[in-house]
Amino acid sequence: MAVRFGNVLGSNGSVIPIFKKQIAAGGPVTVTHSEMRRFFMTIPEASQLVLQASAIGKGGQICVLDMGQPVKIVDLARNLIVLSGLKPDEDIKIEFTGMRPGEKIYEELSTLLEGTVPTDHEKIRIYVGNGMPEHDVQDLLDSLHEICEARDTGRLVVALKEIVQDYSPSTHLLKRVIKSRDQHTVAVASDQFDKDKKTTLPAEAV
Repeated sequence: MAVRFGNVLGSNGSVIPIFKKQIAAGGPVTVTHSEMRRFFMTIPEASQLVLQASAIGKGGQICVLDMGQPVKIVDLARNLIVLSGLKPDEDIKIEFTGMRPGEKIYEELSTLLEGTVPTDHEKIRIYVGNGMPEHDVQDLLDSLHEICEARDTGRLVVALKEIVQDYSPSTHLLKRVIKSRDQHTVAVASDQFDKDKKTTLPAEAV
């Protein structure tokens, strides 16, 4: 079974240690976007809920933890600066670096196609999703393997969309697919032009 939740404060990769280092170095503290929001839990809370979810689940399920309300990252940065005895935007500057490809402003723990049912624990629910397509899983894996070996990003996106109905590829990925398809079309057209050119020239010119 799986347990789905957001960010864990103080864990490896957490934004807080990064902010602390930036504050200790005199700034700036870097935030991707002024409206960026994420869910947060403490390490003890996350650990205990994961253990309790493992006892509640019966196998093959996806549990979701109650994460409360999402927190604005810029507010988190300002609070850390204040707790360090400094003033935001005066002693320590906050810089917005811009969103990276595929990054979202709001973190989503569920989609419109997913519902949840309660468990005996008030902070643990179980997802009831739209399920897998009516195909053999091994056939799907073999198909994905063949597409990956061919390095065909466009086919891969289409296949993933068919398997995972609520999958939504990022704009960055779609631009890459369109660009690669355009390059492939140009290359095919160029090859065809060369072939046509050779067939129309006299034999001695060829």
